[in-house]
Amino acid sequence: QPKGVSLTHANVTRLFASTGRQFAFSSDDVWTLFHSYAFDWSVWEMWGALLHGGRLVVVPPTVSRSPHDFLDLLVEEQVTMVGQTPSAFRALAALAAEGDPRVDELALRTVIFGGERLDMSELLPWTGRMGTQRPALVNMYGITETTVHATHHRVTDRDLDAPAQSPIGSPLGDMVIHLLDAEGRLVPVGVPGEIHVGGPALARGYLGRAGLTAEKFVPNPFGPVGSRLYRSGDLARRLPDGTLESLGRIDKQVKVRGYRIELGEIEARLRERSEIRDVLVTVREGDDGQRILVGYLVGTPDTPLDTVAIRSHLAEALPDYMVPAAFVTLDAIPLTVNGKADLRALPAPALEAFTSERFVAPRTPVEERLAAVWCEVLGLERVGVEGSFFDLGGDSIRAVRLVGALRAAGYDVSIPDV
Repeated sequence: QPKGVSLTHANVTRLFASTGRQFAFSSDDVWTLFHSYAFDWSVWEMWGALLHGGRLVVVPPTVSRSPHDFLDLLVEEQVTMVGQTPSAFRALAALAAEGDPRVDELALRTVIFGGERLDMSELLPWTGRMGTQRPALVNMYGITETTVHATHHRVTDRDLDAPAQSPIGSPLGDMVIHLLDAEGRLVPVGVPGEIHVGGPALARGYLGRAGLTAEKFVPNPFGPVGSRLYRSGDLARRLPDGTLESLGRIDKQVKVRGYRIELGEIEARLRERSEIRDVLVTVREGDDGQRILVGYLVGTPDTPLDTVAIRSHLAEALPDYMVPAAFVTLDAIPLTVNGKADLRALPAPALEAFTSERFVAPRTPVEERLAAVWCEVLGLERVGVEGSFFDLGGDSIRAVRLVGALRAAGYDVSIPDV
């Protein structure tokens, strides 16, 4: 349910006053209204154009979901300013990497990222052809409650040397950001802390929800009496030069089999492989209540994805509990109307997603009985006799259950046997 964030005209006008120097807005600019007006980014798009006498091109929903059609629109309308979530931009970047000639006809001078954490690796397909100078690539961090954008970072060639990082730069000129620990204390340089935003961008609060407003908009112990900070729920660390690096959502850290896992770290490792164009890792819960990691992969054209090689790549770089139990290949990561990854639209992994082995049906009564036990323990509809217990989603906890079920079925099996 929407929270109902109460923002003012003054919040918006100071946004453009504080960003005007960096972006040099003018009446010559052509902007796209790419996002739904239910998404706070539409405020940046609409008023960025209209406050400066520019032109606003409203992108039809069908076009915003078609990278080919959107690229046609950018060229035809000679758009100069475009905003994209990383999820939406990856498709454009793929077209650039594939040599689409329309990319050379673009009039873009600035591409602005926001709405999600941006790993520098996601830009490599684009910068490999277009570089970082024209158009300028700017990563901005912000929240609806802080009026769309709170920080900015101009991407440089040096950033691309650290593809797993996500620099969000410095606060806008009239903003302040503190990184605090769970006790509300400032964290040292290099140590993760929750982003707390202060300044004239802060919303009045949540409409009709005084309790939630008091929880999220807290007194600012570092500023004037009566000033507030907004608790974002996002993690960052301050670098030695004073700029900020985003570390993702606090709730993006998941717990599987007792291990705390950063999903972004797995995604960054997967993006190191050239045949993977897009990736999303998430947690799914089976009928038995057990949670497993699932990787959703989008490959490059005409390049089949070898999940055996992909598993091996991850196993060399990450501990085994961070290697997804299943990999699902997709034509594209589904997006919401706001251009963010749509987790609800991701398909459940089929049996083939758990293993690369060919399916061999049970051939004897013993194999049929064993397969039935495996299906029960793993929560699968079928199990082939060539399948690996651990590739099929098995782990140490399920191994204990498997042994118990096999013994109940009359087989003398121990944990070391498994």
